[in-house]
Amino acid sequence: MGNCLTGDVAGGKQAIGGVQQRPTSTTTNNAAQNDAVDFFFRSRGQYPLFSQIELSLSASNLIDRDITSKSDPMAVMYLRKKDGKLEEIGRTEVILNSLNPNWIEKITVSFQFETVQTLVFHVFDVDTRYHNVPVKTLKLKEQDYLGEATCVLSEVMTKPNRSMTLNLHGDFGAGVSRKLGTLSVQAEETVASKTVVEMNLRSVNLDNKDLFSKSDPFLRISRLVENSIVVPVCRTEVVDNNLNPIWKPVCLTMQQFGSKDTPLLIECLDFNTSGNHELIGRTEKSVAELERLCQQREAINFVYPSTSHGRNKVLKGQLIVDRFVEKIQYSFLDYISSGFELNFMVAVDFTASNGDPRTPSSLHYNDPSGRLNSYQKAIMEVGEVIQFYDSDRRFPAWGFGGRTADGHVSHAFNLNGASYGDEVVGVEGIMSAYSSALANVALAGPTLFSHVVDKAAHTASQSLSQNSPKYFVLLIITDGVLTDMAGTIDALVRASDLPLSVLIVGVGNTDFTQMEILDADKGRRLESSTGRVATRDIVQFVPMKEVHSGQVSVVQALLEELPGQFLSYVRCRNINPVGAPAI
Repeated sequence: MGNCLTGDVAGGKQAIGGVQQRPTSTTTNNAAQNDAVDFFFRSRGQYPLFSQIELSLSASNLIDRDITSKSDPMAVMYLRKKDGKLEEIGRTEVILNSLNPNWIEKITVSFQFETVQTLVFHVFDVDTRYHNVPVKTLKLKEQDYLGEATCVLSEVMTKPNRSMTLNLHGDFGAGVSRKLGTLSVQAEETVASKTVVEMNLRSVNLDNKDLFSKSDPFLRISRLVENSIVVPVCRTEVVDNNLNPIWKPVCLTMQQFGSKDTPLLIECLDFNTSGNHELIGRTEKSVAELERLCQQREAINFVYPSTSHGRNKVLKGQLIVDRFVEKIQYSFLDYISSGFELNFMVAVDFTASNGDPRTPSSLHYNDPSGRLNSYQKAIMEVGEVIQFYDSDRRFPAWGFGGRTADGHVSHAFNLNGASYGDEVVGVEGIMSAYSSALANVALAGPTLFSHVVDKAAHTASQSLSQNSPKYFVLLIITDGVLTDMAGTIDALVRASDLPLSVLIVGVGNTDFTQMEILDADKGRRLESSTGRVATRDIVQFVPMKEVHSGQVSVVQALLEELPGQFLSYVRCRNINPVGAPAI
């Protein structure tokens, strides 16, 4: 598949291959989406990935609020927003005369990996006079309250059977203590989000756009939505100097193409290193039409759009679909709920450029008022999301660029100060070890990443040799310009074969151009000093100042690519969810 690229395509052209814009959600329920995050992605031409989740609810041993019969329960689900307010997501139907209801009406929510989605459930006994009234119009204050429960969506999704049973609780006045029963939540990912089509595409007789050689063609596939808006969803790799190119298989998810009848714009472009790629020709076809072209062994001619209002020019260049396969593909959530874990590691920059931690201008300043510095914010925000995917919540925590108690500068010392054993418990453990290290480690330098990347890679490699269902996430928080750029790139290229992603947060006002190079989003994949090209992109970089000025949390900007990086790893190696048969 297109996202399993090797080092045989050089330079910026390689970034064209398999780079996919974030697919849009197919949901019409936007209640679980964050407008600021949505704007952040869209302003960059990116679209966050939402998985549609259906929640089935049941309850046991509800209290009876009716005198002559049993309660008639209905459940309402809310999403707790950052300001603490509850936003209603959906309601079940009313089940008559039951203290153990099993509701049929499912509640749909968009699962976002990169946020902590706190769900709140309220259960009501609906008054008899409202039984013929649509549940959406019911005024909840007119119903009897039976209790409530809270959970985090990612907690449900990481359970082996994607279900949780919660104890209902509620305030029924002073001195009233009673068991209110339980609420069970069962989550299921909609099948539509797992449907993929894989196509082998090629072209013949393309027009030549280059003077001294042949065109370097690639395909860009976009979804056409309302008001002629074009949403890019996939690109092929570039085929050098070839007017009859054969591209690697293209894989599209239903989230990307919408439905088999949704029109797709397929553009054939001549690659230019400037980024101003020249249109060779284009065509509009739905997935269903592409399937028919394959079955009937037909080719479709590209057209060139007319600059005036005349007819489009039909070109001799053609698009051919050699193979079309529709299948179900395992999703990120399939892996996570089967027992795959995301293991979190953190590395903190202790170089002198951060400033004396005792002065308020320092990036490491420990504010007596309790206000978090940039390092603490990054640890808290990323850690509070990742921790739900790590069952033991034991996190290796390191520092680099600091002079430790033995007088030596270390580029991978244990943040907890221990000579052996680098793990701390929970996000609170990282925060505590960080504060302790600030008091015991002198800031020094230079800024080297390669040591902590190698250390994380060693851990990932050991896990791989034991065949453990684990994927590792290294968070590096730094203020500085790298001293070992070449060494860091070599380490990242080596690590690109391992179950590892590296998240980098830049704090302060330094020029972070180097970090943009490490993050392969902008163009070429990393290439080591020996000429080896990274198997895949494993780095995501976000500057703290940019995120904060855009009112978007660091964690949402950092973690947007992580599910895709995880999937690129397991799919390239044909690794299935734990206990799952091959598809």
